[in-house]
Amino acid sequence: MMQLSGKRLVYTINAVAGLAIFFFGYDQGMMGGVNTSPDYVRVMGLGFSTYRGPAEGYVVTITEPTRQGGIVSVYYLGTLVGCLMGGVIGDRVGRLKTMMIGGVWVIVGAALQCSSQNIAWIICARIINGIGTGHLNAIVPVWSAEVASHTSRGAFIALEFTLNIFGVVVAYWLEFGLGFIGDGRSQIRWRFPIAFQIIPVLMFMVALLWMPESPRWLIKVGRTTEAKALLQRLRADVSAIPGDDSSINSVASREFDSIVEVVELEKKHHAMNNYWNMFWGSGDLHIARRVQLSIWLQIIQEWVGIAAITVYAPTIFAEAGYGARKSQWLSGLNDVTYMIATLFAVVTIDRWGRRVGLWWGAVGQGVSLILAGAFARLLKDHPEKAAAYGGTAAFFIFLYTAIFGATWLTIPWVYPTETFPLAVRAKGNAWGVVGWSIGNGWLTLLNPVMFNRIGENTLHIFGAVNFLSIPIVWALYPETANRTLEEVDLLFASSSPWVWEEERCFRELKAKLEGGTRLEELVKGG
Repeated sequence: MMQLSGKRLVYTINAVAGLAIFFFGYDQGMMGGVNTSPDYVRVMGLGFSTYRGPAEGYVVTITEPTRQGGIVSVYYLGTLVGCLMGGVIGDRVGRLKTMMIGGVWVIVGAALQCSSQNIAWIICARIINGIGTGHLNAIVPVWSAEVASHTSRGAFIALEFTLNIFGVVVAYWLEFGLGFIGDGRSQIRWRFPIAFQIIPVLMFMVALLWMPESPRWLIKVGRTTEAKALLQRLRADVSAIPGDDSSINSVASREFDSIVEVVELEKKHHAMNNYWNMFWGSGDLHIARRVQLSIWLQIIQEWVGIAAITVYAPTIFAEAGYGARKSQWLSGLNDVTYMIATLFAVVTIDRWGRRVGLWWGAVGQGVSLILAGAFARLLKDHPEKAAAYGGTAAFFIFLYTAIFGATWLTIPWVYPTETFPLAVRAKGNAWGVVGWSIGNGWLTLLNPVMFNRIGENTLHIFGAVNFLSIPIVWALYPETANRTLEEVDLLFASSSPWVWEEERCFRELKAKLEGGTRLEELVKGG
């Protein structure tokens, strides 16, 4: 990519990163259709299928829901292990090599999955696939964040997550179409969608051969000349004086000097550079606090209800009187709405900030879930009014999905890429993926039980969690938008975990830095 510079280079890097994020979304959405394939259910011993006429075809009945849930959720065990591995490798050998390694794991896992002949085979394959996904989840957002400018960092990652949901959409409609092949019982209905994920991963790995390494990682390992040249290419159109090349170089040089100063500070406190010390450590950088914020933001992301909506939406559509095919169409359109809504995050995430997005998203999601649950209850109590109550419940499901796509989908993934020092940024983002793996794996197993026991009241519980998240974000999660990755260290230098104290401390330290005090004199590390 030597011929590209400025925004064109940054856009190209993010387009390549988007291939990995597209795969991530596709891989998540894929199992929904696989689980409804009659041949897959037969091969894995999960249940049986019955023919319900030409309008609906063969419909599966699951008699082993725990086994089915285990096959799905074991993937998240793989992502948990993979993200921890990827964090270590990413900080040691670089972002590009780690993404290549993750791609190899994914391809091997996908090949094994699509050739699975029994349940033990597919469980092992999904763990391997999850390990590769964990590598990519830990490193790809970090790579994107480290090449972007501080004013567009969130928007670039948000745009990648538009591709993430596009992956979900492609998975859904591909599997919907394959259901019409033959009588719907062919192996291709589930083996081809699993194999298809290899294509975007291969494209991603080939494109990486022409991609530059993170300039921040290059500085960390002492390749400063290469890093400075790369920063000048990345900031080639960022100029305080239009048309003045020296002004462009000064922007890149200031960023370079800021990164070098932080790297020198972090080298003096290398003891924090392992997972144990990050989780339990102390010091003026408060890495442990950042770890907890990243983990819990990802867990809360799952508990605000997206997994529940994914599970329960088809049930509401069916109870509203829509046939099996029409319910499938509505579910697919809901995914399209989800994808379009993510574009709103691209526009607002840097302008409004992370905190505002989480606040208004929680309010809208909470209201939508509570009303969806209420109308789902009315739908059960008054089946004669199925069209009215069912249509209203469906509307609030669509509304919830749109609001989540515009807010809570993206921000919990952006936040961990911004809040950790360079020396441990890959490991720090890995902690966020640990939280996502815990939240997702936990609810994959718990959701069926909750809906079985308390039905639509499950939506009320998740609605309440949305409102509980508002004071948590207000008190504990400081704003990172429009701050450089190096300035965030000043933000977390406060000894207090409360946001108002962190902001006060940030202003004081920033003023001292501008007055000529060196960073290492202000922050002790740890």
